[in-house]
Amino acid sequence: MNRAGFTIAFALALALPALAMHAQGYPARPVRIIVPLAAGGGMDAVTRALALQLTDAFHQSVVVDNRPGAGSQAALDIVAGAAPDGHTLMMLSATTVMYPLLYQSRYDILRDFAPVSQVTAQGYVLVVHPSLPAKSALELVKYVRANPGKLNYASSGIGSPIHMTTELFQVATGTRMTHIPYKGMGAAYADLVGGRIDLSFATVISSQPHVKAGRLRALAVSPAKRVPALPDVPTLGEAGVPGVVVVNWYGLIAPKGTPRPIVERVAAEAMKATRSAETQKRLIADGSEGIGSTPAQFAAHLEAERATWGRVIKQAGIRGQ
Repeated sequence: MNRAGFTIAFALALALPALAMHAQGYPARPVRIIVPLAAGGGMDAVTRALALQLTDAFHQSVVVDNRPGAGSQAALDIVAGAAPDGHTLMMLSATTVMYPLLYQSRYDILRDFAPVSQVTAQGYVLVVHPSLPAKSALELVKYVRANPGKLNYASSGIGSPIHMTTELFQVATGTRMTHIPYKGMGAAYADLVGGRIDLSFATVISSQPHVKAGRLRALAVSPAKRVPALPDVPTLGEAGVPGVVVVNWYGLIAPKGTPRPIVERVAAEAMKATRSAETQKRLIADGSEGIGSTPAQFAAHLEAERATWGRVIKQAGIRGQ
């Protein structure tokens, strides 16, 4: 070994024990998880449930800090400026990957942050107002083709996962509908149930009360397999509409430069929490699934998501407004 190689090896030998001590002494104070959405939504509920379990695992308080705004950019600002010591984390969804594909952003998730773990996966359900004659997803496709541009669909905003899912649906089926973006699905449901909006992809948990009451009709779900919370609703593939498989997700990131042992410690505890029988039971009832992945697996997932939605945006000609 030459002198330069010896110097590097010696430096690594000194650094590894220090990194291990980082993990052993972590966390030294309360941990904060930033949520880029308002309190009360699905991400908030999942994060708060995870925070309770991490509090027990860490023997330190884990608090949730809601910082909505600008397609997650406000929350990313906080995490980017936080000390890289594992005491500030952020929960994100596919929205945070999609936003930079449509708008200028200061951040690249994989370049500027440390992926920790995918926490959950959850599909969407395609719901329509009962006044539509379509009783299945395939019938809906035929009806939309016969009435191009006449039907409208709701989303929680331009560039949101629901918007992107519907655009993928249109690309795959050769259909054309009018997009009506909302600042959240609360107002969208009022118009959807009232018949002013024809259809939407929606989360299972938020749509279930309307479906059970007959105010909306569930035609199909977006994952590759059926959703336990809606066992009688087929997948889009089963319903005769191939090429549309979408699963939204929540996952944790940390500031860039957070020591690897700390990232792996958080990932391991998150994996343990999300895969517990208690958590899985609750998530399944909400139409979700606990995942719990390694940092490397989550990084690969983020890269794949970026590539997928980049193609959809290009094919559909979507532009940020």
